[in-house]
Amino acid sequence: MNDFERILGQLECWLEVEFSMKDVSDIAKDIAALPHMDRDFILGWTKRLSAAHVQIATIFATQAPEIAKRMDRRLIEAWVMQALDAHDCIGLQAAVKILREADRFAELHHEHAEGVVLDDVRGILLTFARGLSGRRLLIDASDEAWTDGETLYLPAIVARMENVTKNFTLCKALVAMLWAQGHFGTMRVLFQGLPASLPDQDRALTCFSRLETLRLEACIARELPGLAREMKQLANETLPALWQGYADLLSSPSASSHDSLALVHDALQSEIPSPAPYQCELRRDAAMARMEREKALLRLKLSEFAQSLPKQEDEGEPRQFEFKPHQSEATGEMELLLDDMPLSPPDDVRQLISSVLLDFGEIPPEYLVAAGPGEYDPALTRAAQKDPDQVWQGTYHEEGATLYPEWDFGRASYRKNWCVMRERDVPKIYDGFADRTLVKYGPLVRQIRRTFEGMRDQDRLLRRQPQGEHVDLDALIEALSEMQRGSEMSDLLYARLYRAERNIAVAFLVDMSGSTKGWVNDAERESLILMAEALEALGDKYAIYGFSGMTRKKCELFRIKRFDEPYGKEVRARIGGIRPQDYTRMGFAIRHMNALLKEIDAKTRMLITITDGRPEDYNDNYRGEYGIADTRQALIEARRAGIHPFGIAIDKEGRDYLPHLFGPAHYVVIDEARTLPLKVAEIYRRLTV
Repeated sequence: MNDFERILGQLECWLEVEFSMKDVSDIAKDIAALPHMDRDFILGWTKRLSAAHVQIATIFATQAPEIAKRMDRRLIEAWVMQALDAHDCIGLQAAVKILREADRFAELHHEHAEGVVLDDVRGILLTFARGLSGRRLLIDASDEAWTDGETLYLPAIVARMENVTKNFTLCKALVAMLWAQGHFGTMRVLFQGLPASLPDQDRALTCFSRLETLRLEACIARELPGLAREMKQLANETLPALWQGYADLLSSPSASSHDSLALVHDALQSEIPSPAPYQCELRRDAAMARMEREKALLRLKLSEFAQSLPKQEDEGEPRQFEFKPHQSEATGEMELLLDDMPLSPPDDVRQLISSVLLDFGEIPPEYLVAAGPGEYDPALTRAAQKDPDQVWQGTYHEEGATLYPEWDFGRASYRKNWCVMRERDVPKIYDGFADRTLVKYGPLVRQIRRTFEGMRDQDRLLRRQPQGEHVDLDALIEALSEMQRGSEMSDLLYARLYRAERNIAVAFLVDMSGSTKGWVNDAERESLILMAEALEALGDKYAIYGFSGMTRKKCELFRIKRFDEPYGKEVRARIGGIRPQDYTRMGFAIRHMNALLKEIDAKTRMLITITDGRPEDYNDNYRGEYGIADTRQALIEARRAGIHPFGIAIDKEGRDYLPHLFGPAHYVVIDEARTLPLKVAEIYRRLTV
């Protein structure tokens, strides 16, 4: 069989050619005429694309031989991946449009080859932004860079510079500029609005923004000199003499946003220089909307705070608080006064006050009036939450959901925003399940508690120390041997006891698929009751979540116990309320638990998954190798994040796939569901000693 016949046979298996396209034989001839490396490259991608949609594969195979002559492989891969992402997130027609516009994509070579994709660097930029601000800012995509003071909006792809390194630096510069707008007072002038006497308010705002960019450059240079030097290289501009004078005035440490505003009238008489690459837009309406929302929320929180305090005689009047910064500004402390009584505000009130201080430099008195009865509806201050049971009905919407990627082993890349996940609470059922379990396993519970209590703050023997209570014989023998060989004798010859405090956080992820109905469900619930009782004695941080799903658009994570939630009758009732749901789509659940665990401050973070079978789902390609590959990739992501995953499977066939998922020694198979409650506590003890 020659190359043409082999390629033709492969294409006939993969493709479905439309009437307006070449037939399969012509496509095979074009591919067979290419060099060997290009031929294999195109055939490989055609096979991958056929797994997503045969029409996408057909269009690619038809165009690829000609495109390979003028586009390198890296760019072709970027072109194909953009089409696949469009297919995943929008639909087939969007992907077809991208594939049919290959020349347009080639024209945008720089943007796709050297640009920085916001989704890829969002985590790094969030850490940078929160390090600057000291509060939880958000980052989202928009057409331009701007902020409302709470969310930093950046372009989805930043590609103004000539290479990836400079484009990433530009991303950091944009984040720093948006932070500086709030930190150094730009937003305060924005709230007040530009003077009505200024002609052409739009041009005046553009002029003010350019002047503020000059001032904020100087502010950043004082706070972040390293980044400022990189920003200067990005700008690489020479200002007109008049504007250079403005820059000199605004570079003074005493210059404020009001000084920039005072220069606007004079600066409008000249031509406004081109914006710097990192200049950001000023959007007053969005900032004002966020400010009003925070005002409402602060007054509502103050009302809730006031209700927890001793009541006053006249309860009909809204209570007026006073704000008093702590004398030591370095501590960041603050206190409120109510009826001349100093109070320490709760964390949520403290965060809101900090945000308002950034906006105004002070707390306006009207912000400190607690909301009166019925004055504010709490629902107006937060996003409306849809009923998880109703959101799946009728036309599907992704509003309010968390979107997770999924690993497609066929294309060797992620499907972006593929799994649509919602958290929901397990219904509380007060049927005495927890009490019956504790009676059933009474002696075992007491034994586990004693074992776990003995694990708290254990004494550990530290060897090879410069001083200690005991001689480390192994170290001494080794040191004497080295001395006999002529080496200098080590002084690390002692051992001492060290009381190591436990600093462990563990998340239990429980399979709630329909296949757990019956004994497995009962065993899972009993195991969780026993573990929770034991962990309360041990003191480790822990959370319990369940998972299930039916297709990628209905991925559900069930809250049973959050990390910050105390173990009590409500948690017991939720454990008692665990019931079988749908299918075992597992990758999204592991990724969400990874995200939750990364937020927990602990030296050791663990994820223990309890399941009764291999990953699978209803009526899509998640069954078999695809689901196992996605779950394995999610577990690899956990390890990269410093999380230690472990699998407990109630599946006699689990030994076939669990080593591939969790790796050797990171899983255990339990043949009988009834033994699960007896095993889980022992497994946890072994993992955390």
